[in-house]
Amino acid sequence: METSKKSTGLYWVLFLISVVAFFGVYKVGGGYCSMVLPFNCTFFAKAMDLM
Repeated sequence: METSKKSTGLYWVLFLISVVAFFGVYKVGGGYCSMVLPFNCTFFAKAMDLM
């Protein structure tokens, strides 16, 4: 099979935005910050090319 290099720049940007959103929600809503965690984990895994 042919292996091609995937561009992960978009996923790094989305991961960083989700981290900022996590801290923003934490500051405003406190306990609701766990609602942002799936996005953090997913975008980090995609950026590291694990998924």
